Amino acid sequence: MSDSEHYDPLTPRRTKSVDTQERRMPRGVVIRLFAYLVAGHVVAAFLFLLFTVAGKG
Repeated sequence: MSDSEHYDPLTPRRTKSVDTQERRMPRGVVIRLFAYLVAGHVVAAFLFLLFTVAGKG
């Protein structure tokens, strides 16, 4: 099969830069997501430690 069999003239052409730009998240979003995940795990670990220590007393 050749590419000409699947060619659709009504479909807009995608360039390589637009295709990769749509797939990548902005750097600020990635950093913020990482920070929230780390902070969430720190808070969860603190609460776990708090309840563990309080349960033994």
